[in-house]
Amino acid sequence: MVDLKSFTRWNVDLAKTIAAIGDDTFFSQLFSALGAQVQHEYPQIWLYHRDLPPRILYHEIPKQAVALQVDRYLEGPYREDPFYQLSMSSPRNSIYRLARLTGTRFEESSYFRDYYEATDTRDEIIFLTRLDDGSVINFCIMRLNGQRDFHKDEYDLLYTLAEPIAAAIKSHCHRDDFEVTNLLQPAWDAQIDLAFKTFGRDHVSAREREVLELLLRGYGADTSAERLDISLETVRRHRKSIYKKLDVSCQADLFALFINSMPYIGEAQGNDPLSVYMN
Repeated sequence: MVDLKSFTRWNVDLAKTIAAIGDDTFFSQLFSALGAQVQHEYPQIWLYHRDLPPRILYHEIPKQAVALQVDRYLEGPYREDPFYQLSMSSPRNSIYRLARLTGTRFEESSYFRDYYEATDTRDEIIFLTRLDDGSVINFCIMRLNGQRDFHKDEYDLLYTLAEPIAAAIKSHCHRDDFEVTNLLQPAWDAQIDLAFKTFGRDHVSAREREVLELLLRGYGADTSAERLDISLETVRRHRKSIYKKLDVSCQADLFALFINSMPYIGEAQGNDPLSVYMN
């Protein structure tokens, strides 16, 4: 039987969310609307692009958990994330649950052992919105250890809400300013590899430049050390120096700086777009 009170609340909240399309309050309104239907933790919105590092667009993660949920994730584990891999391989649905996607062997994966287990996450659901350029918006909600899993009835409810959520997100992302800010234009694709190779070149040493490129491409410290034939500690030391020289404090800030410098690639004419951006 339909819960009329809950259904009415959703309709009102959805109307408010639609009214917020194109506004800075859109994602917070969307979180509020969904939270009124199903209790969840750590809601977050990610942009997954086939050629660029993931970018977190909005989140309501407690301050003490950001370093692990965002910064550590961006240091390389995202490449092994089943949700990221699904997003980059033509997902068919608008909603997925981690347990249904990975089955019983998830806890045997290196992604779980090296990263996910430490996040204190018990259950996770994502809403996927595929954009015209092939990028994907990932709207993620969680339940933490000490809480119960999402119940079947809750998942079934979320499943019915997935399509209007995806439609609202897609409409919001079709704004010209959103596309420019987040680099969704197909015309940028040919410029991205050049940006990886030139970004920060004027500000860091030659060896730091190699570490920086691998960092931007999403490789973890272990893989970077192996590719460059240097020690893990040396990679970490270079990363610390890069952060200091570029005046950023974490990987998310570095990726944001990289994205912000992208519109200056043409003006840089093969040189460092960051120098043009900063001037």
